[in-house]
Amino acid sequence: MTANTGSRALIASVLAAIGASVCCVGPLVLIALGIGGTWVGSLTVMEPYRPLFIGLTLLFLGLAFRKLYVVPPVCAPGMRCAEPRAIRRQRLTFWIVAVLLLSLLTVPWLAPLFY
Repeated sequence: MTANTGSRALIASVLAAIGASVCCVGPLVLIALGIGGTWVGSLTVMEPYRPLFIGLTLLFLGLAFRKLYVVPPVCAPGMRCAEPRAIRRQRLTFWIVAVLLLSLLTVPWLAPLFY
């Protein structure tokens, strides 16, 4: 059960980042896909909650980092979480997701540079 805590924090950070970027990235993605209309402008309603979602994203990323690097894994010998390859794979997944999430969070600040 303790092996899932890092992945749960990572999943929670992904959901929080999606919530944080729905006001800014959502309309851009929908327009790029050819989906448009006046309702796309109503997605900016979530903008006041953006700082909260950014904070949650960073909190959950921090919890996942703590689980993967700071707290030693509690595994019985022979369990999957005791294998060095599994730990390396989890850390690689963490860093890929962290880079993607942080780039997703910076889109509203970087988007004016491109249009």
